[in-house]
Amino acid sequence: MKKAIIAAKDLCKSFAHNGGQVHIIQNVDLEIYEGDFTIIMGSSGSGKSTLLYALSGMDQATSGRVEIEDKNITEMNERELAKLRHTRLGFVFQQINLVSNLTLFENVAVPGYLNKDRSSAEVNETADKLLEKMGILSIKTQLPSQCSGGEQQRCAIARALINSPAIVFADEPTGALNRRNTTEVLDLFTLCNQEGQSILMVTHDLRAALRASRLLYLEDGKIIGELTLPPYTPETEKNRETQVNSWLASMHWEKEATYGHNIIN
Repeated sequence: MKKAIIAAKDLCKSFAHNGGQVHIIQNVDLEIYEGDFTIIMGSSGSGKSTLLYALSGMDQATSGRVEIEDKNITEMNERELAKLRHTRLGFVFQQINLVSNLTLFENVAVPGYLNKDRSSAEVNETADKLLEKMGILSIKTQLPSQCSGGEQQRCAIARALINSPAIVFADEPTGALNRRNTTEVLDLFTLCNQEGQSILMVTHDLRAALRASRLLYLEDGKIIGELTLPPYTPETEKNRETQVNSWLASMHWEKEATYGHNIIN
């Protein structure tokens, strides 16, 4: 039986608007399992990113409960949440958010230095190994502005992994990348998952969805569908695409949303 890394119960997120309440996430019950590559899909405005942020503790839910590794994060104060995010969680965003005046190596290593359980020498070694794994060790002394978008995102993945997180959260990580860089980044996410890394990703990108071991569909703040897939291999991609497209059609996902600008550029 799979072990749940994240468990949400009756999770809600609302915003005040024009004297009323706008309900973004509505009574979500959800478990995210260890070792899975879980992807949340849904139309724009369905609440995907809001759910991701609530599950990761980056945003506070209006009501309900979220546990990460059996710890109730809805009862944690900001200091406790910050420590959890730093030591047990990794984050990759569409905007990438590398520090512009730090080299690629420094962007990866600095979060590791903040982990007092590890020596600087251990962090440096781990950073180099991650940069090598991401295929960017040879440019580790360059600044982000000297690198392509794909190279920057690979650095961001390495940064997310520096403290050996229990789970990596990814919010539209290929949304600003062209086709080639998208494939390279997805290959790295797939490799990390195949090596045991748990991943929870939000995406509009069908090509990203094909890498999932579990797909969830969100509509109006509620999970209305789920699809489980066998481990990804390039040889199975065409069959997976047929299966995922059929499932998305059953969810009434608009065809125009299936291929983002990163697919056709």
